[in-house]
Amino acid sequence: MFTARYRPYVIMNAAMTLDGKIAAKSNDSKISSKLDLIRVHKLRAKVDAILVGINTVLIDNPRLTARYGGKNPVRVIVDSKSRIRSGARVMHSCKTIPTIVASSETAPKSKIARIRSLGADVVVCGKKRVDLERLLMLLKKRGINRLLVEGGGEINWSMLRNGLVDEVMVTIAPRIVGGRDAVTLVEGEGFATIDNGIKLKLVKVRKLGNELILFYRPIN
Repeated sequence: MFTARYRPYVIMNAAMTLDGKIAAKSNDSKISSKLDLIRVHKLRAKVDAILVGINTVLIDNPRLTARYGGKNPVRVIVDSKSRIRSGARVMHSCKTIPTIVASSETAPKSKIARIRSLGADVVVCGKKRVDLERLLMLLKKRGINRLLVEGGGEINWSMLRNGLVDEVMVTIAPRIVGGRDAVTLVEGEGFATIDNGIKLKLVKVRKLGNELILFYRPIN
């Protein structure tokens, strides 16, 4: 349940194929249409920050900007071991667009120093892995009240499993790609039974060209 006193309001947004993949087995993740990309960028401009996991940065190399929307949000990268590369696109602009890299205590100090030298801020929260709840508390203290999560399957799982999501927006693209190794919307260890799964309430459906956008809220 959202508590304004300790963490931001969290919106999880993703695009997936009809069979639930957010990337093909080759890691190709260009799923959304141009219309949906414009919608996402406008959404980015309305939030204070956008959060992704390090795998998204290493594989997709995104800019995490609001090219079709307006102001750029703060970029937050969950990177427990400080693996982000100096050549990543987000690092090219971190001196002009505030960028936060969240690391754990296992991250080598030399790598943290390198990231800071490039202009990004580094926050250490968690022993072996980034403590997401603690990270959100730190972001709230920094004035981030609305946070957009565009994570991969692992980040999506961790955020949902820990009850840190207030809205889920999913664009369903008219594609089926299959692939047992292709990444699905939510990965992680998963629940043992369907009944134990996270329950959601469908609050709105929007048609955008050939795509459907589903809006859900977790049922607490």
